Amino acid sequence: MSLDGRIGTCDSAGMTSGPLPLTRRDPARNMARFYVLSVEPDLFEGAALTRNWGRIGTKGRFRIDLFGSRLEAERRLVALVRSKVKRGYRRPAEAG
Repeated sequence: MSLDGRIGTCDSAGMTSGPLPLTRRDPARNMARFYVLSVEPDLFEGAALTRNWGRIGTKGRFRIDLFGSRLEAERRLVALVRSKVKRGYRRPAEAG
């Protein structure tokens, strides 16, 4: 199957939600962590949830989860954000 006829018809420009950074700091416990999530298009009209986490100042670890649709990926992103907020993570502007 040729993809030549589809060039220029892909609406992937609106499929990328920018990175959502979260941080958790606790100087008393020597804790300085980051967690970055983003939803991006994959090559097969689905979506990928990209996660990067670790200690602030390091590259951290990466994980990519593939989903059949952007909606599924965004639902998972929301669930992860809720979980992280319950554990003390905040947006950098809120972290103070």
